[in-house]
Amino acid sequence: MSDEKNYNVLTTESGLPIKAWTKGVQLEDQARKQLLNVAQLPFIFKWVAAMPDVHWGMGVDIGCGMMAVETDLNARDLPDNLKGIRSAIEKAVPHGRTNHGGHGDAGAWREIPARNNEVWQTLKPRYDAILEKHPKLDRGNHSNHLGTLGTGNHFIEVCLDEAENVWFMLHSGSRGVGNRMGSYFMEVARKDMQKFFINLPDKDLAYLSEGTEHFDDYVEAVEWAQDFARWNRHLMMEQIVGAVRDSGEVRPFAAELKAINCHHNYVARERHYGQNILVTRKGAVRAREGDMGIIPGSMGARSYIVRGKGNMESFTSCSHGAGRAMSRTEAKRRFSVEDHKRMTAGVECRKDAAVIDETPAAYKPIEAVMAAQSDLVEIVHTLRQVVCVKG
Repeated sequence: MSDEKNYNVLTTESGLPIKAWTKGVQLEDQARKQLLNVAQLPFIFKWVAAMPDVHWGMGVDIGCGMMAVETDLNARDLPDNLKGIRSAIEKAVPHGRTNHGGHGDAGAWREIPARNNEVWQTLKPRYDAILEKHPKLDRGNHSNHLGTLGTGNHFIEVCLDEAENVWFMLHSGSRGVGNRMGSYFMEVARKDMQKFFINLPDKDLAYLSEGTEHFDDYVEAVEWAQDFARWNRHLMMEQIVGAVRDSGEVRPFAAELKAINCHHNYVARERHYGQNILVTRKGAVRAREGDMGIIPGSMGARSYIVRGKGNMESFTSCSHGAGRAMSRTEAKRRFSVEDHKRMTAGVECRKDAAVIDETPAAYKPIEAVMAAQSDLVEIVHTLRQVVCVKG
């Protein structure tokens, strides 16, 4: 058995090492620099673990993650034209963003369904307690975003696995309210850094020190936003299953066989190497031994249902997707609508200029990403999408 490690090691003069599972995949210069800056922060535990989908980013969508449900439908149960299924899902789940997120926004509920309002009432007391201490957070959408998709790389898909069984899969987070919390506390952290004369390698890496009131407030806000995000995905999945059932496009079906709901942008208290620590998975999925996870590709690429191998060196983590290969601006500059149509052939999805920043070639090849983390997860199912709804 070879002793060769499956990761590369990056080192800095002043910081801790970075273990990067990036063999065979691109590591952009901006991402490398961000990793090296992170490794210099005073609270890093042992090393920084970088997943193969690593790319430069900020990460204010707290609790962003995936959910997948396996049905007892098979490809032969689907109609030849999938437009009716896509339309049914689009009607059932508010998506996108209009009017700058203001009145009449297509991505928010105009009338909140009773089921969603019932869930909101369970979340509201903790939200109100957070607002009491931080009233500036009380602006914009919250309850009317629960059970809605959002924009950017958020999606809903109908997929087929290797046995042609039908799955529903979605990607979304804590929507406007979680974004506000992330942005607000980043600003609080920056001010604290100035107040205590702490110089950072990058102002976007401002942090809150454990033991302070701001730290405790932030942890409470993060935990609340993560609960909101989990419920957001759960309600959306209920809406999707109901919409497809009522669409008249398929036979009656069961969708309770296997439900996976996992965050990939969150903070958790865990024990590693004999110590209790806070693990921040910014664009990573927990992959303890036996943990089930979802690693989606881009529109038109494969996605994977995986089982964790419990690799301690990655702090039991794996990638959360393919990872962007270029910025949204660069993708829009480089690819045309015709390119996008070619790359999403066979998928019932939007094929217009507004989604070119999400076209498959804007992402790293998912097969290379999976090969680079073969010691972190094993593949249980390989999915290919046949319907994709984008905000």
